[in-house]
Amino acid sequence: MLIIAAALAQAYDRLATSPFGGGEPHRPMPLLVLMTAMAGLLLAQSLFYWWVRRVDRRAGAGLSRRVAHPIQPGWRALIGRPNAALMVATFAGATALAVSALTTQDSTVWYAALVMLVGLAGVAAGFVMQLRDLLMRPVVAEDEMSLMADVVMRVEDARELTRPTVAWALPMVLLFGSAPAWWNAAALAFVILGLITLFLIQARTPPIATVARQAMGTR
Repeated sequence: MLIIAAALAQAYDRLATSPFGGGEPHRPMPLLVLMTAMAGLLLAQSLFYWWVRRVDRRAGAGLSRRVAHPIQPGWRALIGRPNAALMVATFAGATALAVSALTTQDSTVWYAALVMLVGLAGVAAGFVMQLRDLLMRPVVAEDEMSLMADVVMRVEDARELTRPTVAWALPMVLLFGSAPAWWNAAALAFVILGLITLFLIQARTPPIATVARQAMGTR
């Protein structure tokens, strides 16, 4: 869903700022249309996750035997504080870039910045929704091995979710090159610093199997 939201914002920006007579930016749709589309995607995602959780609960209730010590891993076990801090900092930085672009006098840059803000809001909401699903999804495990597999998959999903690639891509795709030079330099530094930070975090993060065992309370 995060990729779809980013692609939607990108496509909308291309349509909204395409040349149309006299070189002026053509805006065929108001921002309300983009916001409505984002809300529709989030609603569809929410209903899908609700349906999946209901199926999982039914499957769990039908198991003849549950694991001896069922667990429900929290966000610290799945994501870890460094990854959570990187996500928050990345979205904060991308939002600051969009807001700073609103100070320019170029109407095309100004409008693209608004599109970027709407896209970031949709992506952030989708991230929170996916994280909530990971935390609330019932553990369906019949034995210790299936429990381990469930936790490992949750950790893998969480690591994939917390890679803030969309928040890095939106400023570069929507505004880079058309904004002032100082903004382009800030956007490039933002992405480079983020990538370096992500590399350092991944280098110090234990393997998925180790994290899963720690979440289960085993070694």
